[in-house]
Amino acid sequence: MKKETDFLVIGSGIAGLSFALKAAAHGTVCMVTKAEPEESNTKYAQGGIAAVIYAPDTYEKHIADTLECGAGLCNEEVVRMVVSEAPERIRELVSWGVNFDKTPTGEFDLAMEGAHSEKRVLHHKDATGYEIETSLLRQAQAHKNITILDHHFVVDIITQHHLGKEVTRRNKDTRCFGAYVLDVESGKVDTFLSKITLMASGGAGHVYNTTTNPTVATGDGIAMVYRAKGQIDNMEFMQFHPTSLFNPGDHPSFLISEAVRGMGGILKNCSGDAFMKKYDERGSLAPRDIVARAIDNEMKTSGDDFVWLDCTRIDPVTFRDHFPTIYDKCMSIGIQPEKDLIPVVPAAHYLCGGIRVDMNARSSIQNLYAVGECSSTGLHGANRLASNSLLEAVVYAHRAYEDSIRMLTEVTFERTIPEWDTSGTEAAEEMILITQSHRELRSIMSSYVGIVRSDLRLQRALDRLEILYRETEALYEKTTVSRDLCELRNLINIAYLIIKMAMNRRHSIGLHYTLDDPDAVNPLQRNFSTQLTP
Repeated sequence: MKKETDFLVIGSGIAGLSFALKAAAHGTVCMVTKAEPEESNTKYAQGGIAAVIYAPDTYEKHIADTLECGAGLCNEEVVRMVVSEAPERIRELVSWGVNFDKTPTGEFDLAMEGAHSEKRVLHHKDATGYEIETSLLRQAQAHKNITILDHHFVVDIITQHHLGKEVTRRNKDTRCFGAYVLDVESGKVDTFLSKITLMASGGAGHVYNTTTNPTVATGDGIAMVYRAKGQIDNMEFMQFHPTSLFNPGDHPSFLISEAVRGMGGILKNCSGDAFMKKYDERGSLAPRDIVARAIDNEMKTSGDDFVWLDCTRIDPVTFRDHFPTIYDKCMSIGIQPEKDLIPVVPAAHYLCGGIRVDMNARSSIQNLYAVGECSSTGLHGANRLASNSLLEAVVYAHRAYEDSIRMLTEVTFERTIPEWDTSGTEAAEEMILITQSHRELRSIMSSYVGIVRSDLRLQRALDRLEILYRETEALYEKTTVSRDLCELRNLINIAYLIIKMAMNRRHSIGLHYTLDDPDAVNPLQRNFSTQLTP
């Protein structure tokens, strides 16, 4: 069955919702999300959203912090644009009902996070993402021009390829006509035709064993665009959050916000020593890539499964007031943060690469925009500055909106697109073929393509991935599509892109750290060892 909509939005996080709320004034919007509408990476963002609000903070300071954290790979023009447009986007969020915390005097209560030179992170306790998600979703659900389809999974975007024409990555005229969408409950695949398609499908944390991402973060949008011959870059830069709660059995891992360290939390090894000064003069507030590698090294050196986060010097009332979700989680497993140390480990958290877009969020495929974590804008470079991601999402969603409404009158529906072909396929008989392959994939990536990499590890990962790829493609060809099978296929694509781009980047930079860097000249570029000194 064919359905038509002016704007097709894939994903229901902050990027997709903020775009939809604006685009709905110019046409019909259909939002497609594979789980419940509120289930997205946005919902689980604890820290907040970075923006220059008060002196002594300035745009130049925020720009400088972002550029330094990005290790020289940020696009400075993009950084300046995002930082300068931040205050207006914050005012917009507030107008939609987002309630950021304020001080008793009525000013925004700004937090400090690692690698920021000033307090500039707006937040709602330690559940900022949930506050943003629910506020925007409430507005979208009430809008007459917005239809939200939950439990619908996008199998592939539609291009000229589906009309029998050759499409390559060199093509300049590849166009997106919409997407094939699986109704998860009925098992039927419908053809959704759109004038404008916005990819806002989020990240890919579930390519690893340990991640803070919700289970929906399987890299679907990036994989779809890659298969459609769109441009993808910077996939080697997977950010591992240094401090997820070590609690075996939790999946996904529970995040201990970086703002806890910003308030005075200190990382210690299992011997009780504060170790971060060995690695960086900023200590526990060093950039995330340095902190994650330092923790990884401490664990490997000692053989311990975790390190400690010491919050006992933080005023207990202040801790409970600012981090109620974290406090309740710790208490639920018998940890009292005011007197007990919190066990933490790094976990896959944020993908800095993705679908390559320009400053208006245009991808290399015409009529297809990408925003949020699935996109690669040039803002983050080799390492994302904390709390810049929600900001990037709303800034680029606004730019995609402004650009797409100018395009809207020039685009028509392509009604010759064929329906989804199910001939020659049958329902999967054994789910173990999918679930075991997913377990193997996560194990390969965690063992060989994690925080520390080497040429040997990457080659081993690629060799083993090739087997999973062949097996999964053969299964896909003969099996009726399902969410589980498509997610596995997408994650294999994601893993391939991470591995290949890591292999092509010979030097350690930012989140990509290789033991085989031929030009390592300082301790932070070599393998961490117990001999490191400040």
